Amino acid sequence: MTDIKKGLQGVIADTSAISQVVAETSTLTYRGYKVSDLSEHTSFEEVCWLLLYGELPTEAQLATFKSEERAARQLPANVEKMLAHFPLTCHPMDVMRSFVSMIGMEAEMLADGMQAVKPEMAIRLLGCMPVCVAWDICRRLQRPLTPPDLNLSMSENFFKMVFGKIPDPPLVRAFDVSLILYAEHSFNASTFTARIITSTLSDYYSSITGAIGALKGPLHGGANEAVMRMFEKIGTASEAEAWVMNALRNKELIMGFGHRVYRTGDSRVPTMKKHFLEVARNKNDTQFVDLYENVASVVMREKGLHPNLDYPSAPLYSLLGFATDFFTPIFVMSRLAGWSAHIIEQQANNRLIRPICAYTGEVDREVIPLAERR
Repeated sequence: MTDIKKGLQGVIADTSAISQVVAETSTLTYRGYKVSDLSEHTSFEEVCWLLLYGELPTEAQLATFKSEERAARQLPANVEKMLAHFPLTCHPMDVMRSFVSMIGMEAEMLADGMQAVKPEMAIRLLGCMPVCVAWDICRRLQRPLTPPDLNLSMSENFFKMVFGKIPDPPLVRAFDVSLILYAEHSFNASTFTARIITSTLSDYYSSITGAIGALKGPLHGGANEAVMRMFEKIGTASEAEAWVMNALRNKELIMGFGHRVYRTGDSRVPTMKKHFLEVARNKNDTQFVDLYENVASVVMREKGLHPNLDYPSAPLYSLLGFATDFFTPIFVMSRLAGWSAHIIEQQANNRLIRPICAYTGEVDREVIPLAERR
């Protein structure tokens, strides 16, 4: 009997030099560097360069990245006009997906669409993507958008565009670390989607658009939104055990726990949890801290499942002031770096990704004329 690997679990589909998830030790590295070390000693901009070029940047290379990224923060006039007509009722991820398509159309007008993907293309999209997210947030809140500040880092500029000011450094650093932690994670669903599209020799923007569609799902990027909605349903820490036990009895998913690859805990969680707790202390707002601990304790006791990255990132983003619907678009701002690195890698040694399936339908059926069918 054919051995079917549902969901491709455990299947090694290709090689990659970008990141490594080691299930046995629950560790994650980018280009050989532990992500915990990168979170401690680098910025998101440095990690973007690392993923795209394979090495941590020198001061001159980092200056080049900043110059190119900041120059891309001004959206094309045609794109701004089209964005203004998007319905307020759509999910922000729909805006992200459509935004990349529009940027792609502009690029193809400049003969940039079907060319070999280069890091510079990714840097330009890294520069304008946060502007789109900030624009959509302000549009929905009916408040003016603060223009991008070319003297600020990516995280600082995003805060200023959304809120009109930059918060205390620990809050900016917590956000920057979250972008580092979300930037890349091997052959996850959205990254594999991007590689499949790239393997057909489609263009960069089509690959990114497809990846955004995959990331929207609640079993992937949308899980951080689902965690926050779960917290809102539970309400208080004292209600956590009863709520979780009831959910388990009803065979409902407890979002933010478990992982297809990690078995003894997501290596990114301790770093993200540390910054979540620091932000809670900084803002003197501990509403989610006990709730976080109580839910995690019950899930571990009953199911033996560890939290994944979405579990601490959800309350962190809420404390930073972001609406739940925008958690996954923020994820896009980060994972764009990893997707782009994989698209470049796929193009460099391409083969069409085309698996086969084991057929389980009817066989040898006779076609009955229409008049005789009952």
